[in-house]
Amino acid sequence: MTTLLKSATIIDKSSPFHKQTKDILIENGVIQKIDDTINPSENTQIIELENLHISTGWFDTSASFGEPGYEERETIANGLTAAAKSGFTAVAVNPNTQPIVDNKAAIEFLKNKATFSATELYPIGALTQESKGIEMAELYDMQQSGAIAFGDYNKPISNDNLLKVALLYAQIFDGLVLSFPKNKSIAGDGIAHEGVNATRLGLKGIPALAEELQIARDLFLLEYTGGKLHIPTISTKKSVELIKEAKSKELNVTCSVAVHNLVLTDKELIGFDANTKVTPPLRTQEDVNALVEGVKNGVIDIITSDHNPIDVEYKKVEFAIAKNGTIGLESAFSALNTVLDTETIVECLTTKPKNRFNINTESINEGEKVNITLFNPNGTFTFTEDHIYSTSKNSIFLDKELKGKVYGIFNKNQLILN
Repeated sequence: MTTLLKSATIIDKSSPFHKQTKDILIENGVIQKIDDTINPSENTQIIELENLHISTGWFDTSASFGEPGYEERETIANGLTAAAKSGFTAVAVNPNTQPIVDNKAAIEFLKNKATFSATELYPIGALTQESKGIEMAELYDMQQSGAIAFGDYNKPISNDNLLKVALLYAQIFDGLVLSFPKNKSIAGDGIAHEGVNATRLGLKGIPALAEELQIARDLFLLEYTGGKLHIPTISTKKSVELIKEAKSKELNVTCSVAVHNLVLTDKELIGFDANTKVTPPLRTQEDVNALVEGVKNGVIDIITSDHNPIDVEYKKVEFAIAKNGTIGLESAFSALNTVLDTETIVECLTTKPKNRFNINTESINEGEKVNITLFNPNGTFTFTEDHIYSTSKNSIFLDKELKGKVYGIFNKNQLILN
């Protein structure tokens, strides 16, 4: 297959064509030529899109699909299609299925289900057996089968010694350990950020301290053990400060933030829309400002959609008993585009996460395999269910004005366009 992308603005700091608008000729999944103007030969597929921009393919480090066990929420096939149409050429899939992904057979099942998809699937293995936080899972065996990291999705490791041992053990095979930042005894049965809005609405609060105390503990353990630690989806100003201090000590730690925690505040709780019930909870404007600044100055390494489909019967209920989670693949870029510049967004969705999770990064250059995302950073629109490809529709961004448009991806010699 021969494809010609016309007038594409390249956003790729590793490419000699960074910020230049070029024609790009692709044959059999490889970039053959990049030039100001390329005249197509016969039988060439020509792609001309308004204000076309391209970058290396985006990688989401936290996506939940239901399969196996919760296929009514999202199958792997549909989830990967949604990811492709949302601009992601790769996703790291969380182990929160039924059964939990805590062994090599489960890892191999996920990998095999994604064999023919344009979006590549990288499994995250559970850190503990059945994600119960009691006994460590088969980390080395899972890595040998394709797991790229180990963590219990949205479940903290309360046992200090267990995390210590995991950090020590994972060093043997250069494994990356994920530790969700939540102190359960401090958080209690809270369901929203502890603050003015939760008080006004009569909702039990989760103090910012619950996150910060856990992060402080994790960083102390990392300093003692060494190893590689990733802290997913931080949400408070103090968390940014703690990680900044740890990095100044040259600890091997990275962190991510979910798109919705970068864009929205706990004011969204007014109206009791269960789609706004997420983990970690939406915080204050002060926290949001600190998170955005943390992304800009490099303290926060990675941005994730934290895509988490929840079927409707668990969302169309009272706020207090609704399940936590929002889908996020479809809205990720356009929501980020309201608070960050294009280059920063691309870096936090490509180079930084791929380097941390040891995923190969292609450059946009002649002779390279094509692994690109196609998008337009301009234009505003209202996000509705018509923009959702996921089976579940529990989006926190419904009816919000967002900016920019994702056209699709070109990866594994497959062009997927909306």
